[in-house]
Amino acid sequence: MQQFSLNSSVVLMGYAGSGKSTVGRLLAQKLGVAHRDLDTFIEEKQQQSITDLFKNRGEIYFRKLENQLLVELLNAETPLVISLGGGTPCYANNAELIANSQHQSFYLQTNVPTLVARLNDKRQNRPLLANIDDLPTYIGQHLFEREHYYRTAKHIVSTTGKSPEEVADEIYRFLT
Repeated sequence: MQQFSLNSSVVLMGYAGSGKSTVGRLLAQKLGVAHRDLDTFIEEKQQQSITDLFKNRGEIYFRKLENQLLVELLNAETPLVISLGGGTPCYANNAELIANSQHQSFYLQTNVPTLVARLNDKRQNRPLLANIDDLPTYIGQHLFEREHYYRTAKHIVSTTGKSPEEVADEIYRFLT
């Protein structure tokens, strides 16, 4: 296998449950670079969970912090694979920052039934989904509202019917 050198970071975006973190870890391993999950990075910096940040400081505080730490990752000296939070591209000027950067960005496009299946049992860990009664309708509407931001990615990869390994392989082949 030929040695591959990544010249810029790779940014993965998509709705919650689209596989950004899992695919990001797999892709980073294939590329031989570090993986940074933005939500985990925020939790490490703040020493509290995203759920607690929302509860204790509110969404506006969280979104400002998210933007600040996204900029930090985008300006990292070495290439990374960065997995964004589902809402990251939709706030501040995040989508524009990513689109105008030299980094490769990918929208992991996932259909509503797949998202519902992946998120239904994890709702308590996701502050924006915890109290939703009709999850399919909510995700469908929310995805419709966010689609414009996700489509600012330089590339779109459908995840429908694919394993995380297959999605990571597809992105890797594109990059190499």
